[in-house]
Amino acid sequence: MLPPELPPLPALTRAESELIDHYLEAVDLLGRINPARTRHTYHALRAAQALVRTAVELRDALALMHRRGESEVHAATLARALRVLDGERRTARVAVPPDSAG
Repeated sequence: MLPPELPPLPALTRAESELIDHYLEAVDLLGRINPARTRHTYHALRAAQALVRTAVELRDALALMHRRGESEVHAATLARALRVLDGERRTARVAVPPDSAG
């Protein structure tokens, strides 16, 4: 049996696609750096080093949108894209996990 088919991504400009891609990459890296979830300083260090590059790419995607006159962020459309790309699960790794001592 095949897994259920994901809904299609909404139509995005190339810059919006890059914004989403780099944002999720930064979120993934922050999840690896999260001191409440990581176990090894080396892995967190490598993620932090990669985060610098990803932040520059994220900035560049936003700057490109601005230069092209894309002055508004269409939050609802981008939120749909994030949901299709598993953004809810990925961003949850940035948060502090619930206290298991309760």
